[in-house]
Amino acid sequence: MSQRYRITRAFQERDHDNSAQAITLEECKQYFDSKPDFTYTTVFTITGSTTVSIEGDFFMWRCGDESIPFRHYQGDIYVSGANEAVIPKMMEVAGELGADVAEG
Repeated sequence: MSQRYRITRAFQERDHDNSAQAITLEECKQYFDSKPDFTYTTVFTITGSTTVSIEGDFFMWRCGDESIPFRHYQGDIYVSGANEAVIPKMMEVAGELGADVAEG
């Protein structure tokens, strides 16, 4: 099983009501739309011995022959670290969104 990472602003300075600033879906759409190696989809399908489709907000990163999902969920972006190339890309995305990377 691979490590899962979260791009989040939960560790940033809090707003006046003591809540962290969420990464909004609209912000993600605008950000990833400017990246030619990312595409947006609302269904992520995994095909193997069986096929599984997961609904959600996915920004698919093309890395060679692979498509790696960056999933927006409840104000954070989740990504698997199964491919070592994802780590520097994840750090780049977090930096450009003013966020941090956490395990989990």
